[in-house]
Amino acid sequence: MLYPTIKQYIDALRLAEDNFDQLASYRIVTGVDGNPVMSSGNFAVVFKMQDSRDGSFHAVKCFLKDQPGRAEAYHLIAEELEQVTSSYLAHIRFLERELIVDTGNGGDEYPVLVMDWVEGITLDRYLRQHLSDPYALGMLAYQFGRLAAWLLTQPFAHGDLKPDNILVRPDGTLVLVDYDGMFVPAMQGQRAPEMGSPDFRHPDRTDADFSEHIDDFALASILLSLRAVAHRPDYLSRYGAADRLLLSEADYRSPERCAFLRQEFPSNSAELDRVYALFLLALRQKTLVQVSFRLFNLQKPIVPPLVSEVNTAPATDEEIADGVEDAYGVVYSRDGTELLKCNNFDLKSYHVKMGCKVIRGYAFYCDDFFHSHSLVDITLPDSLTHIGDSAFNCCKNLITIKLSNNLTYIGTAAFWGCEKMTSINLPDSLTHIGDNVFKRCKRLTTITLPNCLTNIGDGAFQWCDNLTAITLPASLTHIGDRAFESCERLSAITFPASLTHIGDCSFQWCKKLTSITLPEGLTHIGDSAFDGCCNLIDITLPTSLTHIGDRAFAGCVQLTSITLPASLSYIGNGTFIDCFNLAIITLPASLTYIGKRAFERCNNLIAITLPDRLMHIGDEAFENCRNLTSITLPSCLMHVGEDALWGCKSLTAIRIPQGMKEHFKALLPSGLHSKLREPDEPPF
Repeated sequence: MLYPTIKQYIDALRLAEDNFDQLASYRIVTGVDGNPVMSSGNFAVVFKMQDSRDGSFHAVKCFLKDQPGRAEAYHLIAEELEQVTSSYLAHIRFLERELIVDTGNGGDEYPVLVMDWVEGITLDRYLRQHLSDPYALGMLAYQFGRLAAWLLTQPFAHGDLKPDNILVRPDGTLVLVDYDGMFVPAMQGQRAPEMGSPDFRHPDRTDADFSEHIDDFALASILLSLRAVAHRPDYLSRYGAADRLLLSEADYRSPERCAFLRQEFPSNSAELDRVYALFLLALRQKTLVQVSFRLFNLQKPIVPPLVSEVNTAPATDEEIADGVEDAYGVVYSRDGTELLKCNNFDLKSYHVKMGCKVIRGYAFYCDDFFHSHSLVDITLPDSLTHIGDSAFNCCKNLITIKLSNNLTYIGTAAFWGCEKMTSINLPDSLTHIGDNVFKRCKRLTTITLPNCLTNIGDGAFQWCDNLTAITLPASLTHIGDRAFESCERLSAITFPASLTHIGDCSFQWCKKLTSITLPEGLTHIGDSAFDGCCNLIDITLPTSLTHIGDRAFAGCVQLTSITLPASLSYIGNGTFIDCFNLAIITLPASLTYIGKRAFERCNNLIAITLPDRLMHIGDEAFENCRNLTSITLPSCLMHVGEDALWGCKSLTAIRIPQGMKEHFKALLPSGLHSKLREPDEPPF
């Protein structure tokens, strides 16, 4: 069958009311230049059209070439998707004899595909437009991870996943378009009508590979590129190309020659290395049949710090000169709404004036190294809504402060170094508490955070040596980097069910912590999060956890056993280093990557069986595990790092699968070859 040209379709659509059957109310949409809004490819052209009855917009796909079985396939696809409600898909209808087009031999009837019109731009274009926006890049990778996790659980597959077939809506969410290569269960046993782009499909895929798993490799490959660009935007210019992301078909066929894979991994990002391990597994196995969808979940990027619409910056010399100084040496703006600066370092007790709304940054800060501020107590009026950055920084004599019930904003380091303050009541009106806000408040013993708070900033309670208890609000989702670092007397903490993120070094050197139960829903534990918690003996990890950072439990010398969740594919560098008493660890079947020094000096480990999907053991991973007598290596293992088993003086058997002795001789140093034991060989 000879199909019309694009021009012939345009001529027909300009008279849509005469040439359409069911879509007679549709009208072609034109741009500012008067030409139709459209996009074209090898097999079809898509027009933007508007339904004159209700004003809704639709994409009408008209075909340029014949494809055997297209009508039957689209009927099956439309029937399957009719049962699916998801923002990742657009509703479609295939109308087989819908549009009359004059091709020069009179009018013939041609099929069209109708989809809801999606406002957005292609993923590739969005990525390149936002290379200077770290938050946007992080959110793009996060959103794609969510889409991938969803698609992995579906009984159907898109079939041609690539950036051009993924649109980014104005709100940042994603939607799949172009369903020509889709698989649905009713197609079981058929051959793929198309194979997809070589730069986004598995190199060994054939048209016989046609199932719900044909997207698995593309999902892992695209996610690796997006997460890598979010980590280092310059990767796109260094390793990418105009028609693809960071990887090509040639890279898939010879990964050992790929500059990106060879030079950038392992990286300094545990989450990126986890995605890399997932990609390696997809490359080796072609599909991810046994992989949990949770492994595609990335940590949601933190919204950039709130910049107050109210001016909380330090007052300028001009503002102070133009202000009004009261009898106590405190300078206000002329209208009394802003406290600009306290010039009296000997002031001990003070009531801020009613009507004051803002205490500007550094207002009570004493920058004289030899003369600390004398302020002991201060009362704030109910009119106050904002306290600026470092407003009371290093007020070392401040013991009590009464906060306003209408306070909404406390800036960064506002009470840093208030060493004599023992307690503070934070009102529920607070929506923002800055980083380092109570850092080095060494006598602070207890604090209750406001009910609406979702984020504890970086360093918020760092080096609060006497903090013994803290009540976390039910709304909390994020604990920042170093939030409770070196709170050496913090003995117990209850984590709310809403928590999803624990930052780097957040509880490092909390030496009194003995037991922690982390909530279901938590996905991220940062680098060194519990490093040096030397009395921690019990840890319960949730099944939702997808990321454990480098040195997360390093130096937890009392820890004797731990079970890692099935959602985990990556163990970071030094994660359990110096856990001298760790004797039992249950590794998940999903594990593909063990980082450098991960179990170094775990002296009580006697035997360990590594899961079947493990592909990478980092340098010095089990170094100086002096009581380790037996280790079982899986057939998938592709890399064993330098000195991975150095100093394991009690090791008598390295158990390996049958017939793989030569493979492991190539991976291990010659000094260990005599200890390789296949299943039918004795240990000695």
